[in-house]
Amino acid sequence: MQDFVLEKTLGAVGFMNIASVAPRANTNQESLGLGISEIQQRGAQDVTEGGVSARLYAGRVKRGKLYGTRVILKAYPRASAADTVDAMAANELAAHATLQPPTVRAECRHVCKLLGGFVVEHGASAAAQWLVFRNDGVITAAAYAQEAAAATAAGRAVGQPNFLDRLDPGKPLARRRAFVLRIMRQTMQGLAFMHSRQRLHQALGPTSVLLDRVDEQDSERLTARLRDLAFSVDISSEALFGGATLAEVWDRGAIATQDPLRQLADSLWSRARQAGALTELERRNFGVADDIYAAGLLLAFLAFVPFCEPGSIDGPSLQRLLESTFQLDVAAAREYCEADERWAPAVSFLDAGGRAGWGLLSAMLTPEWRRRPTADSCLVHPFLTGEAFGDERVT
Repeated sequence: MQDFVLEKTLGAVGFMNIASVAPRANTNQESLGLGISEIQQRGAQDVTEGGVSARLYAGRVKRGKLYGTRVILKAYPRASAADTVDAMAANELAAHATLQPPTVRAECRHVCKLLGGFVVEHGASAAAQWLVFRNDGVITAAAYAQEAAAATAAGRAVGQPNFLDRLDPGKPLARRRAFVLRIMRQTMQGLAFMHSRQRLHQALGPTSVLLDRVDEQDSERLTARLRDLAFSVDISSEALFGGATLAEVWDRGAIATQDPLRQLADSLWSRARQAGALTELERRNFGVADDIYAAGLLLAFLAFVPFCEPGSIDGPSLQRLLESTFQLDVAAAREYCEADERWAPAVSFLDAGGRAGWGLLSAMLTPEWRRRPTADSCLVHPFLTGEAFGDERVT
């Protein structure tokens, strides 16, 4: 800790305990955007507050070759649930190590940069695992969406106003559409990169996307980055099997070992088995499809919350609407949403290009996981390239 100056507390990141129970056809449970929803084979899930909460701090390096570098420090307390905390911290560190130099040739702009980690054994910060990230922004997509919703209600843009907006009230909304498209596109670029490196995110949601700015007039310089890789899953052949036979892998006793790192992925592989993913390739594809499902929920969130009346819709309510009320029938959900004038801007946004947004959302949320697109396929979809809006391609 002597190498850092802590300048500001950024709050805490809490983690949930999620236990699957016997499948049933229709449930009203509320998941938390952790990339774990599978309507056709997932059962009701017990979601309770876990015992792990990592604290975030903004600071800077005060000595060494990185002197002056602005950083975000993430502290995993080891006082309780020590094995789980150690596993989460180690897993997040290992995930970033596989996604940045020297493991890869070039840094991905859309995944947060890990600078290192350390353990404090003495003093006020004793018994804590610390991860140090370069500070490329502290605003989440969730926070931006709330600010944008308030701006929508006031008929203004987020960030610096433009005097021409008074002459054309449609301009702020057009900039918001461009800004949201860039967030979603860059999120998918980060996810595509992770998948190319045989890594799943498994915690994708509005709070796991960091933005370096929120001024909608500055969208061309916006960079969105993925964070929160504590539950990331390695889907390389070595990690999937580790020398074990297929029968041993599927043996519940083998999966639920005393290895905390393996236990972090236990829920995913249990659901994969229930969904009929039995071979190595099927398990890997199921994991990728699970991330895409979470990205679909994020797309729905970004399409609705920033454009709609504040308080009229939120992430969990939107997820319940899609999953429980309409059983992932996106076309039926669209008809319902169209009838609510508070959601008209979101419906219009997804209607662009012959309802291209709804088409992409339907593909990402299809109950049949084998039919979901890959992240790379999503990136060439007309809705995310901007072609559906008649604009130049979004980068």
